[in-house]
Amino acid sequence: QVQLVESGGGLVQAGGSLRLSCVASGIIFSSDTMGWYRQSPGKQRELVARILGGSNTNYADSVKGRFTISRDNAKNTVYLQMNSLKSEDTAVYYCNLDRFGRSGLKIREFWGQGTQVTVSS
Repeated sequence: QVQLVESGGGLVQAGGSLRLSCVASGIIFSSDTMGWYRQSPGKQRELVARILGGSNTNYADSVKGRFTISRDNAKNTVYLQMNSLKSEDTAVYYCNLDRFGRSGLKIREFWGQGTQVTVSS
């Protein structure tokens, strides 16, 4: 079993920065994909950024150039550096870990409890 614990959320003014952290405990494989999703009231959960087992990254178009995802495999930790924050970035941010089988298909997914990010305009 994998547990994910997020930290770093809070209240920030527009244009400011925050850094989210997610520590994974349990058996973690370097091939696991880790990422950040967010959900605001009335909207579906959406991908923000993810980092694949190597160092390949994906970003939502809305955060490209402002957010950076990184991973420290030795600490089983994934980070999300958020700069130039906008009011529309306000949401609960969830850490995610996806595990894939030898076939390349996803076989498990794990979620953190979420951390609130509020950007005031």
